[in-house]
Amino acid sequence: MRSVYLLAMAFVVLAVAGPWLAPHDPAQINIPHRLSPPSAEWVLGTDALGRDILSRLLHGARWSLGLAFVISVIGLCIGTLAGLVAALGGKLADWLVMRTTDTFLAFPDLIAAVVIAGVLGAGTTSLIFALTVTGWMRYARVARGIGLSLQSQGYVVQARLAGLSPFAIAWWHYLPSLLPSLAVVWTGMFARAILGISALGFLGFGVQPPMPEWGTMLLDARIHMRSTPLQMIWPGMAVVICVLAINLTGDALRDSLAEQERRS
Repeated sequence: MRSVYLLAMAFVVLAVAGPWLAPHDPAQINIPHRLSPPSAEWVLGTDALGRDILSRLLHGARWSLGLAFVISVIGLCIGTLAGLVAALGGKLADWLVMRTTDTFLAFPDLIAAVVIAGVLGAGTTSLIFALTVTGWMRYARVARGIGLSLQSQGYVVQARLAGLSPFAIAWWHYLPSLLPSLAVVWTGMFARAILGISALGFLGFGVQPPMPEWGTMLLDARIHMRSTPLQMIWPGMAVVICVLAINLTGDALRDSLAEQERRS
């Protein structure tokens, strides 16, 4: 479990310190050294424009993980708010929120995100909006389910009888109980956001050149997939290992919370 946490933290460090660790300028074009194999100067080789792949991977970690963090946090806030409105707002609010959630869940996340990004146009803003719109529903379901289960708890009933407003009840009594479960959901959605960013980047709807991002790197390398497959292998491995580390961290966090509940 500790090794999983360390691996996840390593990617966070790369996302934060990547630009200072990169040995070369990720946007510097060097045609004489295009498609160079791994060497002492070019540790992971160069791409079709002679740009250092290692430097682009390190800079790309900031884009991939940074955008995924923003998207997952926005989705967490929207979904938690919607779930609490459904749990505390009465039958009509519950019906409206849940039917809206079901409508969004009826469409596959990635396909819906591609459609939205295609309508809005390529770019970072469209990417954030598309993946946020398709990623808040799971938070809402978890928040609503736990919120409904808390309504019959003694301390919640006493707070309601004491005249506390629904907002105060949600802030002081519901959120502390929601946070552990939402943290587990957030790790999974964080990983899904990285996959979504990479997928949209590969389709041309994500971060635009010359900014390095793992999905965009895959898009640039696809033409030379047969002659120099390492160009696609490096960013592909970065996505796979990062997503796997985050998912395993979420599983470890869930098991830890379940163990604490059994002990209590």
